[in-house]
Amino acid sequence: MKIEALHHVQLAMPPGQEDQARAFYGKLLGFAEVAKPAELAARGGVWFENETVRVHLGVEETFQPARKAHPAFQVADLEGLRSILLDANEKITPDSALPGYNRLYAQDPFGNRLEFLEPIS
Repeated sequence: MKIEALHHVQLAMPPGQEDQARAFYGKLLGFAEVAKPAELAARGGVWFENETVRVHLGVEETFQPARKAHPAFQVADLEGLRSILLDANEKITPDSALPGYNRLYAQDPFGNRLEFLEPIS
C-alpha cells in the first residue's frame, strides 16, 4: 500500500457564506468553482480547483475557524500573491522560519489559516 497523492483539502465554513467563499477562493485566488455532486450539494458549501489543487469548503453548523491546522499552497509568485492580498485589504503575516522557502500566512473570509509558500531559487 502506498499513498500516491492528496486528492483535496477540506476546510469548514459557516452556513450561508458561499458567496464570500467564491469571492475569496474564486476571484481573489483564481480557483475555478466546480459543481458538487447532487447528493452533496444540498449540504451547502462550495468546491474549487485548478490543474493541481482541489479545495472543498463544507458547511459546519457550529463553525470554528482552523487557526493552527492549515493547508499550505505552493505558489509560483509569492510577491504577486502578496500584492493581490494586500490590494484586497487582506491581512498577511510574513514568515521566514522554513528554510528554503519564502512564505506568508493569511486567513480566508471565515478565519481559517492559510499558508502560501514559494521555494527560494
